[in-house]
Amino acid sequence: MKKPDQRNYVDEPTYWPKGFKKWDAMGLLNISIYLATCVVALILIPNKIFDPSIKHITLVIGTLGIWRYGWWFTHAVRAFIYGNIVFPKIRKKADKIWQDGWRPNQLHFMMTTFKEHRDISEKVVRSILLEIKNSGVAGTIWLGSADIYDEEIIANIVRRHGKDLDVTLRIIRQNVSGKRAAIGLVLRAMCRSSVQQDDLVVFMDGDFILAEGAISRCMPLFKYDEKLQACTTDEEVICMGPKWIEKWLKMRFAQRRLAMQSHALSGRVLTLTGRMSVFRASHLLKLEFIRLLEADHLNHWLWGNFRFLSGDDKSTWYYMLKNKAHMLYVPDALGYTVEVIEGSGMTRMVENFRRWSGNMLRNGARAIALGPRHMPFFIWWCLVDQRISMWTMLFSPVLALLATFIIGGSYFLSYLIFIAISRLLLSLFLFGYAKKIEMSFPWILYLNQLINASVKVYCIFRLSKQKWANRGAQTSENSGSRTMKIFQHYMAIWCTTIAVLSLVIVTLHYSQLTSIPSVELFSDFLQNK
Repeated sequence: MKKPDQRNYVDEPTYWPKGFKKWDAMGLLNISIYLATCVVALILIPNKIFDPSIKHITLVIGTLGIWRYGWWFTHAVRAFIYGNIVFPKIRKKADKIWQDGWRPNQLHFMMTTFKEHRDISEKVVRSILLEIKNSGVAGTIWLGSADIYDEEIIANIVRRHGKDLDVTLRIIRQNVSGKRAAIGLVLRAMCRSSVQQDDLVVFMDGDFILAEGAISRCMPLFKYDEKLQACTTDEEVICMGPKWIEKWLKMRFAQRRLAMQSHALSGRVLTLTGRMSVFRASHLLKLEFIRLLEADHLNHWLWGNFRFLSGDDKSTWYYMLKNKAHMLYVPDALGYTVEVIEGSGMTRMVENFRRWSGNMLRNGARAIALGPRHMPFFIWWCLVDQRISMWTMLFSPVLALLATFIIGGSYFLSYLIFIAISRLLLSLFLFGYAKKIEMSFPWILYLNQLINASVKVYCIFRLSKQKWANRGAQTSENSGSRTMKIFQHYMAIWCTTIAVLSLVIVTLHYSQLTSIPSVELFSDFLQNK
C-alpha cells in the first residue's frame, strides 16, 4: 500500500464564538433573504397544499410533521436545559475538585491508527502530550498498530516533544487485522500491567486532535460522580475534500451536539463516540468487556452468526448500557476529527451512511430488547424512535409524489416551499450548535434525512454486509456455501421489496388512491363465488 503523502493537512485547532456572537448582521440578513424568498414563492406560486381533493394527504403530512417537529423541539428544550442549567452546575463543582488539587493516579491513552498522514499523527500526538503536561498527571500512550510506518512516526514525535514529560509509549503490534483486534490486544496488555481500577483510559482514533483542556475538563467529572463510568465529548470536523461534504459533516456535528445534550440529561448517551471517549478503567479490565470488543457479533435469522467489523464504540456503549452504567456528554471538552476525502465525495458519503446506519441497526435492536428497566425511559424511547423514523421520513415524500400525480407539478412546488420553511425552522436550532450560520443547512438537513432513511431501509435486511474504507478497505465475507449465499442475497432483495411495497401500499391507502381489501369484501367475494 502506498504511504500517505506528507502535505500539511491540518491547521492548529481553535475554539469558535458561541451563543449570540455568531448571530451577526450577515447571518441575520441571509435568514431574512431566505424567508423573503419563501414568502414571494408562496404568493406567486398557486398553493395546492390545501386543495380539497387531496386534503387527507395534507392532513397526514401535517400530522407526521407535527409529531416529528414536536420530537425535535423536545430534544431542543432538553438540550437547552442540560447545556445552560444542569451541566454548568456540574462543571462548577468539578472545577472546584480540580482546583483543590485532585488528580487521577494515571492517565492512559488507547490510540489505534493505520497508515495515517504524518502531519495528522504529529498534531494528534502533540495534543496528547500537551494534555499530559497541562494536567500534571503521568501518562501512558498505548498504541495499537498494524504497521511500522505509524510506529516510527509516533515514537519520534514522543521522543522530540515528550522528553521532559512523565510519559511512556507502549506499542502493541497486532497480529490479527482490524481495529477491534488492535483494541483487544491493547486492553489485554493493560491487564498485564499496573493499570488500576480508578485510572482513566482515553479511547481515541489516530486522526482525532484534542483541543487544549479537553482531557482536563473530563477528568474531575469522574471524581465528582463516583458512578460515572464513561463520557464522550464535543467534536468538530476538519475536512480535506469537497466543500459540500464539509458543510454536510458540520451540519451532522451540529445535530450531534443538540442530540447528545438532550440524551445526557437522562444520564446516558446513545453512543460513546469511537473518535474519543474517556472511561473509568474498572470495566475495561474485565474479560467480558474485552471479549465483547474483540468478537462482538449478532445472530441473525437470515445471515446467521456474524462478527461486527466496525462499530467498536457501539459495543462499548452497549456494554455500559447493559450494566446500567452512568454516561455523560461533556459539551465544553472539544476535539477535532480529521476527514481526508480522496476520490468520489458521494461514494464516501454513502459508505459513511452505510457504516453508521449499519452499526446503529445492529446494536439498536438488542439495546431495545434490554427494556426501559435497564435505562431511563426517554433513552429507551429514543432507540425505538430511531427504528420508526426511518419509515416516517420516507412516508411524507412518497405522499407528496402521489399528490403531485393527482394535482400536477404545482403541488410539488408547494411541497418544496413547505420543506424550505420547515427545515429552516429546524435549522434555527442547529445554528445555535454550529460554528456559524450556514444557509445550506435546511436543504442539507432534508437530503441527509432522506438518504439516511433510504440507506437504513437497505441495510436493515443486510446487516452482515459491512465495509470500512477508513481502515484499509475492510469488508466482511459471509460464511457458508455458494448456494446459501445466493439464497441470502435474493431473500434480502425479496424482504426489501416487500417492505418498500408495503410502504407504498399504505401510502396509497392514506392518499385514497386505493383501498385495502376488508374482511367483509373477502367474505362477499367467497359467497358470490
